[in-house]
Amino acid sequence: MKNTKDKSRQGLTKQHSVNAMMKPSIAWALVGMQFGALAALVVFPAGTWWDRGPLSGTIALILVAVGLVVVVVAGAQLGRSLTPSPIPREEGTLVTTGIYSQVRHPIYTALLVAALGGVVWGGSLAHVIAWFFLFAVLSAKVAGEESLLREKFEDYAAYSTTTGRFFPKPSTRNASD
Repeated sequence: MKNTKDKSRQGLTKQHSVNAMMKPSIAWALVGMQFGALAALVVFPAGTWWDRGPLSGTIALILVAVGLVVVVVAGAQLGRSLTPSPIPREEGTLVTTGIYSQVRHPIYTALLVAALGGVVWGGSLAHVIAWFFLFAVLSAKVAGEESLLREKFEDYAAYSTTTGRFFPKPSTRNASD
């Protein structure tokens, strides 16, 4: 784990680290909406947009399994920095190695992939809407979280220019390299 310089240890107080955009009440509301959207994907009745046969079941299972594996791996790599809240832990470190060397928010990406499995299996407009709602909630979490990470870690701005938010950035290396 790479632990970059933590600005909060250089005189920023907890008061400064929780900016106006991401108060704890907003952060936890977003967490609740995130889990609500995921639950909706599970409990919404199945639709008839496409056949829910063996092919869609297999695709859905693969998407959910891949998503869950990435959540576990990324969570393990975060270690004690892991929190469901978009407000970074005071004692947290900036992890830029492992899966985080490719994507800044692999857990959110993995949740979207697993949720897409729910859409494939659900086959209804309600499932599609729930997935887009989840994407909007996670995007809002990321906006606040990244603002706080920039305040907390001086290396975060550089990290964010070289590492994709939800997906790896295309390589800028020359093909002959």
